[in-house]
Amino acid sequence: MRKKVLYVLFSLFLISKSFAQVAEISSPDGHLKLQVFSEEGKASYNVILQGKTMLEKSPLGLVTNESDFSKNLTFTDSQKDVVSKKYTNEKIKKSEIDYKANTLSVNFINADQHQIGIEFQVSNNNIAFRYNIPPMKERLSVVVQSETTGYRFPSQTTTFLSPMMKPMTGFARTAPSYESGYKADAELGISSDYGYVFPGLFHIGNEGWVLLSETGVNSTYCASHLETTAEKNLYKVAYPNIAENNGFGSTGAAVSLPGKTPWRTITVGSSLKPIVETTIPFDVVDPMYEPSQEYQFGKSTWSWILWQDKSMNYDDQVKFIDLAAALKYQFILIDALWDKNIGKDRMRELIQYAKSKNVGVLLWYNSNGAANDAPMGPRNKMSSSVERKKEMKWLKEAGVKGLKVDFFGGDKQETMRLYEDILSDANDYGLTIIFHGATVPRGWEVMYPNYAGSEAVLASEMLYFSEDVRKQEAFFATLHPFIRNIVGSMEFGGAFLNTYLTESNRDKNKRHTTDGFQLATAVLFQNPVQMFGIMPNNLTDAPEFQLSFMKEVPTLWDETVFIDGYPGKYAVVARRHVDQWYVAGVNAEKQSQKLKIKLPMFAGKNLKYINDDAKGNTSEKEVKVNKKGDFTIEIQPNGGFVLKN
Repeated sequence: MRKKVLYVLFSLFLISKSFAQVAEISSPDGHLKLQVFSEEGKASYNVILQGKTMLEKSPLGLVTNESDFSKNLTFTDSQKDVVSKKYTNEKIKKSEIDYKANTLSVNFINADQHQIGIEFQVSNNNIAFRYNIPPMKERLSVVVQSETTGYRFPSQTTTFLSPMMKPMTGFARTAPSYESGYKADAELGISSDYGYVFPGLFHIGNEGWVLLSETGVNSTYCASHLETTAEKNLYKVAYPNIAENNGFGSTGAAVSLPGKTPWRTITVGSSLKPIVETTIPFDVVDPMYEPSQEYQFGKSTWSWILWQDKSMNYDDQVKFIDLAAALKYQFILIDALWDKNIGKDRMRELIQYAKSKNVGVLLWYNSNGAANDAPMGPRNKMSSSVERKKEMKWLKEAGVKGLKVDFFGGDKQETMRLYEDILSDANDYGLTIIFHGATVPRGWEVMYPNYAGSEAVLASEMLYFSEDVRKQEAFFATLHPFIRNIVGSMEFGGAFLNTYLTESNRDKNKRHTTDGFQLATAVLFQNPVQMFGIMPNNLTDAPEFQLSFMKEVPTLWDETVFIDGYPGKYAVVARRHVDQWYVAGVNAEKQSQKLKIKLPMFAGKNLKYINDDAKGNTSEKEVKVNKKGDFTIEIQPNGGFVLKN
């Protein structure tokens, strides 16, 4: 009898062990594998690339105000399928995408007998997953309070992360605005008081790389970020801090049932190539509305970046309209305080003058309401639906092409709703929208047809204000092509040709980077509308080849290819516009970088080559790439280069 009982117990043990893994899915090429587990009432997953573990067994689940889906879960069933779609989008790093993925839906039931599903899409080098929440008996609405979603890394991993800013700090209490720096190759588990922003990059030693982010966030959910845990190698999804937006609004998400969470995305690669070239933030989302017109994107001048507030007057804006016309730029951005210093009546005149020069006008707006103390106007126009529609009606009648809306400072669902309301209303009036002082975009280039980029980075204005940021300009520039700019458009506002970042171009705020570096960032940094920092004086004091380059460089790209680099050290990226290729690179190291790179797109071709000499002087010459596409370059410290056909 005793032996029989032991045999039954042992059999049950084996059965429980065999059912620990409940599902498995691989990418179409078979190289990437995801396994799902159900153990001790909890769901988890791991990620394996070509036999190497990229994420160890990591937790899944969420908690609502009605029921807990983080524990006491029982696996019920799973289904597999495939997804395939082709789409075009001119605003992202690649204009034509053919997306194919294998899908897995895994379903669980909890102690309250409520169901939850987890939907995975696994494409080559990418995983996207989200939670599906069915109705809970008579409940058709819940508040998702938190997630247990986590990412457990192998112990050899190092991190490339940017900390969340403390809420209600910084200029006029406008933080968090995703404008912190990064630490490169930091050890796992270093705590940050307010967590780390998405996206986050992780180096799995000799095994490869992992990029974490999220996409598909709209008015129906909050945005999230990463936080450390008591377990050094485990990072978890965290919801917004209660103090954001002056304490107004919930930290969770109010969801109508059946409902879905945003997608969590994981991009993995044995090299950085799949990281740089991924389109997963855009592959799993769809447009939320039809464009009211065909929107125009391109290049813009703006006075504020170096001439600052005092340039917000009629005469100075005429100078920058003339500059845009001379450069054949599509736009001028007229920044804060135009409502007070120029006024709507004279603004109509300015818009007509710009139109006569074939230059479209973009106007700055404060996002405020009551979320912070930013005083600049126009205020209280974007935060109210009634005032917003009145203002946008005037903007359309006046001939304005788009808006740059500033000072959001939070990731709560209330703020996500404001982003969406601004975009949706603007589409009704044919206006493009750029966000400044804002969160990172999450699939918005596809979701919102009139969306034209976000700052969400330690951008050019901090080069004007901070010597420390100027000293680190090259360091940060070698990170953005691998992290921030990977998941969405990045409105940086740079490419300066002034040696001194002042109106006079002398005395203070001297750049630490070369002209070659500045030109290279015009290619490295991707945004469909680029506010370049070219000044009227550059028409006479900058070399002609530099002006020619800044006139010709596109802002829309059909293809993006990783060439070489290491985050925080150097970066080399190729981009194609129609049939013209640009290859650009920058160097943050104290020594020059001598590289032998493969450029098959340039094999046997004569090219224009912009680069710096050992003294930091930038020049242009013609070179020829051999028939194999091999080319040797040397990038100077704080320098950069561009090759183009």
